Amino acid sequence: MIKDEPVKLDVLAFGAHPDDVEIGAGGLLYKFSKQGKKTGICDLTLAELSSNGTVERRQQEAEEASQLLGLHTRLNLHLPDRGLRAVPEQIRLVAHTIRLYRPDIVLMPYWEDRHPDHEMCSIIVREAVFNARIRKYETADGASPAAHKVNHMLGYFINSQTTPQFMVDISEEMETKMAALAAYRSQFEKESGSVSTPLTEGYLERIKAREYGFGQETGVAYAEGFVSRTPLLLRTFP
Repeated sequence: MIKDEPVKLDVLAFGAHPDDVEIGAGGLLYKFSKQGKKTGICDLTLAELSSNGTVERRQQEAEEASQLLGLHTRLNLHLPDRGLRAVPEQIRLVAHTIRLYRPDIVLMPYWEDRHPDHEMCSIIVREAVFNARIRKYETADGASPAAHKVNHMLGYFINSQTTPQFMVDISEEMETKMAALAAYRSQFEKESGSVSTPLTEGYLERIKAREYGFGQETGVAYAEGFVSRTPLLLRTFP
């Protein structure tokens, strides 16, 4: 996996499992990367309970997807799959990560989703973003990084969705987004020995259709939809 000494990131996207962020925000991350911005993904778990594939293979697939999207950083916090909880130790670990990488924008799953881990990831990240800005809040015993305020906290869609507050044109990034998703062959392809899951039954086609639908609403070929946890200030319009 991509490893580095912590540096300030422009965007840090959190997901419960490797492939979550790619599903909802792969196009946006690639667009930012092409603009020279430093982007990162932080997976909370190794998805060790996934019906198909292995932890080792999933990490290899995540590495391939990361390279395609031009990520600067990819992290995994090794929290338990199906064991995500809004408890102090998990919130503290995510807040510590935010303080280390000091992102301007944090992405997280939309807070209503059929998968409980996606919803819990959103709750944990929201709590961590708030705590990371509190000067007296300690994220590590005796060595807490300085407090950090995130400017924007955005939700991306995985399975469920609502009407987006705004959309981002990813027409030029769509091919790479789909290539990054296709890197997770153990999850999206039916292979010898694998079992049928919602992911193996046309899931990538549905994601492409969703982004096409968002694009049609905004007059572009493909778009990703987002919701914001904080008010968005437009300095120029349109």
